[in-house]
Amino acid sequence: MPAAGSRFGPVTGSPQAVPACLGFAATDSEGINALPTDPANVSTPSAATNVAASARRGIQSVTTGFRVLAALASEPESATLGTIAARARLSASQAHRYLASLIASGMAHQDTASGRYNLGPQAIQIGLAALARTDVFAEADPAIADFVRKTGRTTLIAALGPLGPTIVRWHAGRVPVSTSLSVGSVLPLLGSATGHVFLSFMGDDEAAGAIAHLVSAAAHRRTRDVAAIRKSVHAATSTSVDELLIPGLRATAVPILDIQSRAALVVTVMATPAFARRDDKTVIEILKNTCKQLTERIGGRWPKPFIPKVKST
Repeated sequence: MPAAGSRFGPVTGSPQAVPACLGFAATDSEGINALPTDPANVSTPSAATNVAASARRGIQSVTTGFRVLAALASEPESATLGTIAARARLSASQAHRYLASLIASGMAHQDTASGRYNLGPQAIQIGLAALARTDVFAEADPAIADFVRKTGRTTLIAALGPLGPTIVRWHAGRVPVSTSLSVGSVLPLLGSATGHVFLSFMGDDEAAGAIAHLVSAAAHRRTRDVAAIRKSVHAATSTSVDELLIPGLRATAVPILDIQSRAALVVTVMATPAFARRDDKTVIEILKNTCKQLTERIGGRWPKPFIPKVKST
């Protein structure tokens, strides 16, 4: 009897009619062929044409195989055959054949009880190796420099240091921002947009510990707002403040999230009255899209858009 979630049943035995890459091997009516081992031995024009066509089909099968793997990786948990096929834009039978090959090569795994698919040990090993070679700052710095060139707005990058959110890069915009802040400056957790974002993407215990040492009366009065701040920032994946830290300066902070959904870095764009407020929304959307791409590049997962529930009447 087929396993739940797949009318084709669990993948067992050797895969059939599947691609010849990533462990793929064999031929089917879709032109999923293993490449000739020595195309140089082809002696006739017609044979050479066949080799070229076979190579194109083989390359196409690689692309499709990666599409199936990417569809599997994009799911937050194990997925059914139908879900993977739909995301990869394939029929269920096509997706099943590719998944069979991915399972054979250790790139995917199928639960025999539920029939659902997940990433296999080989895919996890490759992912961890890629993460180990990723320098988040090296990825972020040129992308944020490009953002500043496009928007003209001064932008800082901050990391969470032992003393709190610390500016590690300052990209000056077309209109300078006059402030005492510079690289090395530590920003307050509760008194800055940057701090609010770091605070919001910590675990509950870590966040409680981070604000426990804020002993001033003003800080204690504001700790009542921490839950509201965290909820708001999580919903928007950003926060905007107006003259919270520096008079005349408005700022929006957006996280770059790591694989544990923590803020690896926070990017904060600033604006003085010289910049029209009507442009803020567009600038913020560009920044959020940039940080989303950086999050995905370092192996993180960008939160899904928050959609408020509508109460039925």
